[in-house]
Amino acid sequence: MRLFLRLNLFYISLGLLIWFGYQLVPDLHRYLPIGVIEDLFNKGAPGELNGVVIHASNVTNQASGLLWLIAAILGAVMLMIPVVWTYMAIRRESKLDQSLLQTMLIIPIAVTGIVLIVHNSLALAFSLAGVVAGIRFRYALKNPADSLFLFLAIGVGLACGIGMFVVAAVMTAIFNYTFLALWQMNYGWNQDSRRYMSHGPRGRLTEAELEEEAQKDMQEKINRKLYEQLQKEQNKNV
Repeated sequence: MRLFLRLNLFYISLGLLIWFGYQLVPDLHRYLPIGVIEDLFNKGAPGELNGVVIHASNVTNQASGLLWLIAAILGAVMLMIPVVWTYMAIRRESKLDQSLLQTMLIIPIAVTGIVLIVHNSLALAFSLAGVVAGIRFRYALKNPADSLFLFLAIGVGLACGIGMFVVAAVMTAIFNYTFLALWQMNYGWNQDSRRYMSHGPRGRLTEAELEEEAQKDMQEKINRKLYEQLQKEQNKNV
């Protein structure tokens, strides 16, 4: 219930802030990366490779451009804050990953900047792909479902990078409320299944069940450490 109230307060405040901004400046989207959603559905000529047009016609100098960039990056980070709330509320406490939380807030900054750099440039896009291909990522997520949060962070960065803040806000809102509903209902849970989320309000465990869950978590940690030690020994032998 606390998460539901926090999400409602965040998105209602955000909606009122945007509405108030448009009351003061009717063409606010030409100064800030708010976005014009209908432009995403405009089709070009058949067979034509069209780029996404960033509608910021009033950004005509260094100062206004810098303001647009800062607004896009801060907006991306701000939209990920309620996503972090959702992750911390629904994830099992023993499985919380601090590095993942920090990554969710940092990725949109990098993606927003990258999108602006490679905007409508195939040469830069292919160059970026070559650079990324040369980087080896060794970090393994504790659960594949964690990748959903990273995908959302990338999507938010992409949307804000092309000046579609409203699209990013709608994405995060639907994402958060969907996870909240699944958590509240304990959807798909049974006693023998592996759990990603903590038990929601409708599925609180008894003390005996909580103790059993704690023992399972402890055994998983021991097995993980043994596996990591075995991997290190094998790497040394190689």
